[in-house]
Amino acid sequence: MNIVYFHTHDTGRYIQPYGYAVPAPHLQRLAEEGYVFRQAFCAGPTCSPSRTGLLSGMAPHSAGMLGLAHRGFRMNDYSRHLASFLSRSGYETVLSGVQHEVSADQIELLGYTRNLNALNTEKSREARDLKSAGLAADFIRGPHDKPFFASVGLFNTHRTEADFPETSHPVDPRYVMPPHPMYDSPQNRDDMAGFIASAAVVDRCAGIVLQALEESGLKDDTIFIYTTDHGIAFPRMKCNLYDTGIGVSLIMRVPGRERGLVVDSLVSQLDLFPTLCELLGLKKPVWLQGRSLVPLLDGTSAEIRSEVFAEVTYHAAYEPMRCIRTKQYKLIRFYDDHDEFVMPNIDDGYSKRFLVEHGFRERRRAKEMLFDLYLDPVERENVIDDPAYGEIAKDLSGRLQNWMERTGDPLLAGNPVPLPEGAWANSREELNPS
Repeated sequence: MNIVYFHTHDTGRYIQPYGYAVPAPHLQRLAEEGYVFRQAFCAGPTCSPSRTGLLSGMAPHSAGMLGLAHRGFRMNDYSRHLASFLSRSGYETVLSGVQHEVSADQIELLGYTRNLNALNTEKSREARDLKSAGLAADFIRGPHDKPFFASVGLFNTHRTEADFPETSHPVDPRYVMPPHPMYDSPQNRDDMAGFIASAAVVDRCAGIVLQALEESGLKDDTIFIYTTDHGIAFPRMKCNLYDTGIGVSLIMRVPGRERGLVVDSLVSQLDLFPTLCELLGLKKPVWLQGRSLVPLLDGTSAEIRSEVFAEVTYHAAYEPMRCIRTKQYKLIRFYDDHDEFVMPNIDDGYSKRFLVEHGFRERRRAKEMLFDLYLDPVERENVIDDPAYGEIAKDLSGRLQNWMERTGDPLLAGNPVPLPEGAWANSREELNPS
């Protein structure tokens, strides 16, 4: 059985299969042929920690990835990366496009047996992503003497500095609704129009790879996973522990399984590594912290976990926070010594500028937040001081503490967590990350 891991930057759940007005016909068809996980969450709503969590099966801090790889942060042990594990298990492992687990000059540490990126000389973000998809498609159509794992990573829907990448099919912002909780203004409509156009590039790339699987006759021998690293690059989303930050799209097509199913069970991206082990008949390595999704795929269990955890330590700047989320409740806790919003951790763009122009930098945030997600799914009413939720807050706090201890969270050794040697970060007083 082969695996295609098709992944994007900063897409959250803002695509057609999740009900948003963001056309994605190829991903919609994939959803209708597979499983759509409606309650899937990343392990950390920043690029490198999220992907490291997924590809190591461990909490980012357990794997050592406390910040961004291109800023000098690293995994403790790259032999625990999924590509390295599968290479040792007899798979051909191929990278085409973006990865975010190591700096660009050290890709060999990840354990891929082939890196197709040297063949990609395109400059624009759209053309480069389309080329990455094309190179992956050519690989899929080629001869194979062993099963393969193909990682197809796209830059889209990430921002380029402030704006979204230019595309050949721009979207008219007059007929666009900004994402909640952004105000419906011309600036925010322009921003969202850029995102929608960027998402269209993602869908075209997905179509290229999916078509190659069909034409090669490998569709029925290949597990196809589509996901993203975290929420979209708007304020209160990416690099936040609200659901708008940690909620991700996760669509899987598994040969021989039911088609067009929606799964409402709580799942973490940490669960993908053990799931693949079970589907492929491989012994699960001892370091895994996730749980297999196979009981959900088989319909033998309605739930596989009672909570998920997520974290931020460093993004552009230091902003330590942790959360526990159950079906109904979420507890978010900040571990720094101030109550300011850390502006470098919000990507620059029209939507950020709109907030800054209207006083966002002068606002303050709570150090601890508790939300009843059944009654307040948009996480607007903090009930941490409501006596009616006292026992719930105590229970979640204890479970969060136990998880931090069990997984070796460096925050327990003291705050602030020091930068690793050679890594760098912005100061929180800066406005933008660059």
